[in-house]
Amino acid sequence: MKVELSEQVVDFARRLPPNPRQRLRHALRDLARERGDLKPLEGPLEGYCRLRVGAYRVVVSYSKRRTIQCVFAERRSIVYELVAKLLESRLTRR
Repeated sequence: MKVELSEQVVDFARRLPPNPRQRLRHALRDLARERGDLKPLEGPLEGYCRLRVGAYRVVVSYSKRRTIQCVFAERRSIVYELVAKLLESRLTRR
């Protein structure tokens, strides 16, 4: 599968210290082989999955073109709240 990273995910990875950045990169490479700690999300984030990488989470979605889109990455404690707000603001702009 092909993995696409949003600009936010790339920027987030660049800001991480070396060891967590390396773990995140390895987890994203494994994602292309459909490996990793993935779990479907519920509630307002239904249709998305999370990839757990230590204390960080990456919110991903699958497209029909055998592509995994990495939408958002952040610390576990705040990632779901931020993604829900981001998606809500995108929906209200339409």
